Amino acid sequence: MLVINGLEELKTYLDKEVGTSEWIEVTQDMVNKFAEATGDHQWIHVDTERAKKESPFRTTIAHGFLTLSLLPKLLNEVLDVQGVKFGLNYGTDKVRFMSPVITGSKVRSKFVFSAYKEVEGGLQATFTATFEREGQAKPVCVAESLMRFYA
Repeated sequence: MLVINGLEELKTYLDKEVGTSEWIEVTQDMVNKFAEATGDHQWIHVDTERAKKESPFRTTIAHGFLTLSLLPKLLNEVLDVQGVKFGLNYGTDKVRFMSPVITGSKVRSKFVFSAYKEVEGGLQATFTATFEREGQAKPVCVAESLMRFYA
């Protein structure tokens, strides 16, 4: 884990990779719970028998937004910004889902500190998150995560 001591130190990491998370398995149970929480019960995510027969992947796949929802957890694994009152998830920009996450596969994310701007009371930081699926060269998702840190 990279520990940053304050916003001035954070700025020195501009355009640098700040870390890569651990692999996390995306299980069918996770997919089912995400479907329950969001109301997205599309068969390609939750119907394992139908997916075996009709899906081009021959199994279920995770919701794209489930993958994206892992971003805060994975970023917290690699980065700790200290010397601030608090950090706030401010949203995302430019999210793309480039390939599916096959249920049962593992994903991780690499984070690059790609931009910042001063905001009242702190700093808005952009981290480009590139999600990878184990054993696959093509990313499954790339997203710009916006965080606000208040000093």
